[in-house]
This record gives sequence, structure tokens and C-alpha cells, in this order.
Amino acid sequence: YSDGGIGWPEASPFDGILVTAAPAEIPLDLLHQLKDGGRMVIPVGDRDHQQLRLVTRSGDKFQQQVLEMVQFVPFVSGSVR
Repeated sequence: YSDGGIGWPEASPFDGILVTAAPAEIPLDLLHQLKDGGRMVIPVGDRDHQQLRLVTRSGDKFQQQVLEMVQFVPFVSGSVR
């Protein structure tokens, strides 16, 4: 088990990342594990207000598009076993 915000750096970069729990902010480690042109779908926000976002990497820049309001379980960081 590990903190999902760490991602899987040994296997990166990835064409796509799908996150199924909502962090308050997008983990930087996950952004940096996207390939140039890669995309990530991630719910972002607190327990009551979350946005499903599509993040697309273009070089060192990350474009975010809000897809819709959602409600996912909260992202729990800091768990590593």
C-alpha cells in the first residue's frame, strides 16, 4: 500500500492517469509523471465541492478543463506501508 499522490515514478511517464479519490489539490508528483501530451482525469476539492478535471500536459505547462461537479471519496495522503 502507498500514498496514491506519489504515483508510480519508476514506471512513468504515462499517457494517461485516472484518479478515483478527490485530493484538495492535484498532487505535483502525478502531474510530473504525465508524458508530454498525456492526460489525467481527477476529481479535485473538499468533501462538499469537487470538480472533475481533465488535465493535459504540454511541455512544462498543464491545461485544466472542468468537466462537471462530482462527489468522490476523499483522497487520503501520507499512507505508506
